[in-house]
Amino acid sequence: MDSPPSEGESSTSQGESSPLRTVSRSSMMESIRSYGLSRLAGIKIDTDELRRRLLMPQYLRLAMLDSITKKDVDGGDQHFPSSGSADVPCPESPMIVFINPRSGGRNGPLLKERLQKLISEEQVLDLEDVKPHEFVRYGLACIEKWANDGDFCAKEIRQNIRIVVAGGDGTVGWVLGCLGELNQNGREPVPPVAIIPLGTGNDLSRSFGWGGSYPFTRKSGIKKTLHRASVGPVSNLDSWHVVVQMPGGEVADPPHSLKAAEECSLDKTLEIEGDLPDKVNFYEGVFYNYFSIGMDAKVAYGFHHFRNEKPHLAQGPLANKIIYSGYSCSQGWFLTTCTSDPCLRGLKNILKMHVKKVNSTEWEQIPVPKSVRAVVALNLHNYGSGRNPWGNLKPKYLEKRGFVEARSDDGLLEIFGLKEGWHASFVMTELISAKHIAQATSIRMEIRGGEWKEAFMQMDGEPWKQPICNDYSTFVEINRVPFQSVLVNG
Repeated sequence: MDSPPSEGESSTSQGESSPLRTVSRSSMMESIRSYGLSRLAGIKIDTDELRRRLLMPQYLRLAMLDSITKKDVDGGDQHFPSSGSADVPCPESPMIVFINPRSGGRNGPLLKERLQKLISEEQVLDLEDVKPHEFVRYGLACIEKWANDGDFCAKEIRQNIRIVVAGGDGTVGWVLGCLGELNQNGREPVPPVAIIPLGTGNDLSRSFGWGGSYPFTRKSGIKKTLHRASVGPVSNLDSWHVVVQMPGGEVADPPHSLKAAEECSLDKTLEIEGDLPDKVNFYEGVFYNYFSIGMDAKVAYGFHHFRNEKPHLAQGPLANKIIYSGYSCSQGWFLTTCTSDPCLRGLKNILKMHVKKVNSTEWEQIPVPKSVRAVVALNLHNYGSGRNPWGNLKPKYLEKRGFVEARSDDGLLEIFGLKEGWHASFVMTELISAKHIAQATSIRMEIRGGEWKEAFMQMDGEPWKQPICNDYSTFVEINRVPFQSVLVNG
């Protein structure tokens, strides 16, 4: 038997090297190296050039910040240049960055410091200090005012400004919801939003090409992210309005995405059966990825409270996921059949659901499968850190069920259910699809307590505890917002 060639040698059937094969292999490797090097050279970002493209003129930065601080659109008038701003250079891609220091592994402060050095302190806003609605109502309005008064640079900035959100899905949804005020008030264009993923799941970030985590070990990552945010194409995203009508009482510590409202009307074409209480309270909000009710929201609620109480134990995405998994195991997901606790039974005990299906304006009651313990209304393909529980369904199955192919801008929500822990585990590993329930343009959920005293709900990763009672129903209605949000593709 011929001995094998030694390391570094090649062989042919005659035991001799082939010059043709050697040259070909060498040429191929050189081509690959050249292509790789050219790609790397192509994405190298010059710091000064990037700063020039992003940095707003000082007088506008200071005026914007003063208007926000004073909560007055006229609060920055003293910074307006008396000689005009015709000679002031305008940035090509003016940018505002919002940072949530409590998102994910709490790396926000480090990122904030790096960004402020790269751009400016005034253009990097800490959400602990400046809320997004304050920026919309005062900071952006200040720029609009000066643009309408003939300031050329303010006009260009208002037209071209983009937003970057450093945070989790809940933070991104919070900012998108506040920017939605611009559509409602006719203040267009709405700035497109890019994402720096700092959360645990980051499904919204994944869906638009920004990834599931941010590489803090790479200092050049910030420059590349800002470059992508400034030049990336934009896409539309459906947003969904949620109204919660509950009998008296209040939601304790509601998330940012859910606000108390004076009054919100439910769709009158679907009559409410039974009596209504004397006092009714309303909450409303907007979500972009998903709304859910049941055990997944209960796990998320426990995790969020644990993270806020013991932040030193939640220092990164991996630690967060370990803690999250621990909560999943402790909430009865895997022991349902071994317990008689009514809190661990299926949602059928408390939930009645109506939907408007594809190409229909009529409400239709949809039975909730008795085995389902979490119901999710999903807008994107990503859920639970990048999983696709709805699945890539075949055309024949879609036709049989009356479904259409799911998209994030099609005006439809995909409604699915999760059963016990083993079923959810297989769904999350994408070995099977979730329990398909319906596709809908509108959803009405009616929750009544029975032996249950509370239910858990969440929107885009922000959970809350919803009080419920046996005497009167709590209603949750979901309808598509008539305008779409705009996101930058990473």
